[in-house]
Amino acid sequence: MHYKRRLLSPRGTGERRLQVIMASSFPRSHLVVSLVLSLLLVLLPAGFSASKDGPLTYHGGPILQGEVNFALLWYGQWGKVQKSAISTFIKSLNTPGTSGAQPKVTSWWKTIESYQAAARKGNRPIKVKVAKTTTDASYSQGKVITEDVYIPALVKKATGGDPNLVAVIFTSRQVTVQGICTGACSLHGTIDKTAYIVVGNPETECPGFCDWPFAQPKNSKGVTLKPPSGDIGADATVINFATALAGAVTNFNNTGFYAGAPTKPTEAITACSGIFGGGASKDNPGKVNIDSKNGGAFNAEGVNNQKFLLPGVWNPNTKSCWTLL
Repeated sequence: MHYKRRLLSPRGTGERRLQVIMASSFPRSHLVVSLVLSLLLVLLPAGFSASKDGPLTYHGGPILQGEVNFALLWYGQWGKVQKSAISTFIKSLNTPGTSGAQPKVTSWWKTIESYQAAARKGNRPIKVKVAKTTTDASYSQGKVITEDVYIPALVKKATGGDPNLVAVIFTSRQVTVQGICTGACSLHGTIDKTAYIVVGNPETECPGFCDWPFAQPKNSKGVTLKPPSGDIGADATVINFATALAGAVTNFNNTGFYAGAPTKPTEAITACSGIFGGGASKDNPGKVNIDSKNGGAFNAEGVNNQKFLLPGVWNPNTKSCWTLL
């Protein structure tokens, strides 16, 4: 059993960090053992603070609990691989799959669930399922979506007016959404007591920003990775959706867990922006695993052996950033 090692020099620092990459020849049966060994080689622990606004604190408001029923709206043109990766990620939140490989998407989700205990609201599983799916491939609201006019219309289209559903709107690469690519890569909020999430495919509009670490940021010489599904749009959308989902669950109505100003809060994932594994630093996502089949970078596995690269989470118990690797 062997490892490939690369010493990385993050831009703007003289410090060098060790990235551990699983050799592509590893058989799946060795995955658990290799993960344990690779953990011993991380120079920085995953649990370190990254939030520029300080620790997240609970502000007394509601958080999502119990059953969370999604009303998905595929807005625009989405490919089969993209839909499959996103849909499988949703299924994997509560279902670990049959593979013995670790870590799982469910482990990532349990950290989000732990915010309930931190708010003294119990510690029940948060069950996520897709209750309704709608497709709008003809861009009925146009290709420029504004927050005040078109997002409310898309939320209604997704939910059919049912306030018990969480509208999840995925906009294709041909669509521009106000508020995305200008400091944020996804949105969440409420309209008439209905929670919503908006996530776009960033390949066209936000290359090097909302599709990092799969694409090089402007004026950067940092590390880039291959997407685990082989499709940058699919895996970047998963990361941005995970970011908005964690924010919606833990900071519903901007009165839950956050740091900084409530009008522009730092939340569960944005507190750990750019961190995907131990040893992360500026322009370096940290330690990851490499799929032996396609060279894609991943740190979690879900149902159907689907691999994902999931962002670091602010752990409310340790008050630091936590990653799967």
